[in-house]
Order: sequence, then structure tokens, then C-alpha cells
Amino acid sequence: MSAKDFAARPAGLSLVMPAYDEEEGIEEAVASMQGVLAGLDAETEILVVDDGSADRTAELAEKAGARVISLPENCGYGAAIKAGVEVARHDKIAITDADGTYPADALPALLARADRYDMVVGSRQGANVAIPWARRPAKWFLNRLASYLAGRRIPDLNSGLRVMDRGLLERYAHVLPQGFSLTTTITLAALCNGHLVYYHPIDYYERSGRSKIRPRHALDFLLLVLRTVVYFNPLKVFIPLGAVFIAIGIGKFAYDVVKGDFSETALIGFLGGALLWSVGLLADQIARIGLRGGVR
Repeated sequence: MSAKDFAARPAGLSLVMPAYDEEEGIEEAVASMQGVLAGLDAETEILVVDDGSADRTAELAEKAGARVISLPENCGYGAAIKAGVEVARHDKIAITDADGTYPADALPALLARADRYDMVVGSRQGANVAIPWARRPAKWFLNRLASYLAGRRIPDLNSGLRVMDRGLLERYAHVLPQGFSLTTTITLAALCNGHLVYYHPIDYYERSGRSKIRPRHALDFLLLVLRTVVYFNPLKVFIPLGAVFIAIGIGKFAYDVVKGDFSETALIGFLGGALLWSVGLLADQIARIGLRGGVR
């Protein structure tokens, strides 16, 4: 995209709504967003990205008045969002789900802060939050882990309702995954690199149709959190791991002193800790050089 293209794009908002087999709720989702966007004093559009649906999702979304982008096969939530952003007409991007879980009337409150923040997230902390209890322990753990690694409290790591600058998405496009975890990755990328992120409490309703999230995705999210933070802030991972090995080495050395029977285990602990710290420092230098050089 050239500077000329960027300057020529009119001010406004593009709402990107990825959808995969969402014929049960797509018309209502589009209609509710249209009602909210009609009240904004700005140019707007609704982009429904049909992610290879086998049902009437694309047909019904177009009938409801959305601009539809159809992918030839199911490429994933992240791929659908990136495809929508690529053809969006405006520089302010909003994303939401097509299953009716996120309240359309929360969007103006997010937009009210979007000029002062790089990303405004609808945090599912309102009075009416219908997150299945079976998922809450994993979400709690992942939020706490991500908060520690990012160095800031993250009330909602992977909310699907948010408003952000196109430039933020384009800057980190090369690390944004194709699947569900795009929102997790862009959150960690923004926070680890000093972007301004605001969390606004919203409600979260029961979805229409069947959820695409499966229990195995919890492990995928965990690995993604660790990988993303290692990419942007590796010392947050390697320093604690190295400290664990050093502590083991100290403990084993103290035990050996008491027993009078020295072994190589304590030395291995010290060497393991030192090696992890060295790898962490090297990874941190590589990350700093990459960020100074500009992330494409």
C-alpha cells in the first residue's frame, strides 16, 4: 500500500465480522450493527468475511446489507480478519463476532476513546457475562499468565470486540496467526511494545449456533502466549526459568554440604540457569534490534 493510497482513504470506520457457518445469527448480527453505525457521524461499512462456510452465511449477510468477502475455504478466524482489513475502506478498524455474543450498542463507547488509544477492547466484565463455567478456569489462568508476561493487568486477553488503528494490525501482520488467537497475539504485541490499550467493560451474551472453540484450544492459547512474549519480551520468560535452575542448584549444593557427598547435580543446576539467562539476553538483543529496525 502506497502513501498515496493511505492518504486517499476517507476517514471513517470499517467493521470486520468474520463468519463461519453462522446462518442462524448473521442477519441479526449485521442488522444490530447497522443500527448502531447509522447513528455515528462518520462514514462506515460492515464487512462480513465468509470463511468458507458450507451454509447460507454469505447469502444472508449480503441480504442484510453487509459487504461480503468470501474465502474459498475455511482459513481460520485470524485469516478472515486479515482478509477483511486488507480490503477495508477506512483506517479505523472494528472487529466483532457474527454469533450475537457481543453487544452492538457498546461500540460507540469504544469509539469514544479510539482517538486517544491505539486499541480499545471490549472487556467482558459487565453485569451480564455468559461465559461457560467450564472455560473460566483456563481463561483466568491465561489472563494471569499473560498479565505477568506483558507487565500489565489484562482483564480480557482475547475479546472479539475491539477498535484499533489499521497501522497496528499492519505493523504486526507477520506474527498474527490464522486461527482464533489473532486477538490474543495483537493484545500481547501491543502491550509488550508500549502501545496504548484501553479496556472498556461490556456484557457478553449466549451465542447463536454452535461454538467453534474446543478444549484443545486452551493448550494452543497457552503456547501462543509464551511464544508471543518470547518474541517481544524474552527476558520475562528466560529470567524466571533460569532462576528456577539456579535455586535448584543452590538447594542441591546446600544438601550436599550437609551430607558431605558432593555430586554434579548442583553444578548442572547452576550451568542450566546461566545458560537460560544467556539465551534470554541474546534473544532480548535480537528482539530489540528487530524493533529498532521497524516491524513490517
